[in-house]
Amino acid sequence: MDIKKLQTLVVDALEDVKGQDIVLFDTTHLTSLFDRIAVVSGTSNRQTKALAASVRDKVKAAGGDVVGLEGEDTGEWVLVDLGDMIVHIMQPAIRQYYRLEEIWGEKPVKLGAAKRKSTPEAAEADAPKTKSKHLAANQEQPEAKPVRERKPAAKKAATETAAKKPAAKKVPTGKTVKVAPSKSETAAVEALKAKPPKRAAKTAAPAADEAPVKKVIRRVKKAAE
Repeated sequence: MDIKKLQTLVVDALEDVKGQDIVLFDTTHLTSLFDRIAVVSGTSNRQTKALAASVRDKVKAAGGDVVGLEGEDTGEWVLVDLGDMIVHIMQPAIRQYYRLEEIWGEKPVKLGAAKRKSTPEAAEADAPKTKSKHLAANQEQPEAKPVRERKPAAKKAATETAAKKPAAKKVPTGKTVKVAPSKSETAAVEALKAKPPKRAAKTAAPAADEAPVKKVIRRVKKAAE
């Protein structure tokens, strides 16, 4: 199988099972045993085994040869031998300890337009595109204007009337408040002062008229005796 087709199949198989930090190196200048080496991380024993099984099945389905499969018992480090290519599936702690990238990583293989999303470089390359898509979507959608609630006419009139009326002043308890008289009351008081009240008619006789009557009564009583 062509080496470029083989490496593409391997990367696709690893991405199908969510392999992390997939890297690929050219080893033709270092050894004649194989031409490519791939390193990928799995978060658990179960995932490392699933990644190895995915590579094996996909290569076989495409007509490729699987020479051997090692490390499935523990799942910490599973090696898939494909003849021209070796795939190392490792848990993060094991990968950090052995550092295969420092041994075989002189010539990293760039996948170009078919670069996978699992690599950090691909994630950085996709970030500007994602931002531009979001900006275009935001520019196409006009901003929604806030809807103002309309007050009923009666409520509005009552509000305006209340606003025109002056606020009532509070009168402290225990104090007498002097209220200024109105204009009509002041005019009535002034009219009364201008016209003095009429005096009552004399009904009683003067005291001088009463004396002769009493004298007559006394004379009548003496004559009767």
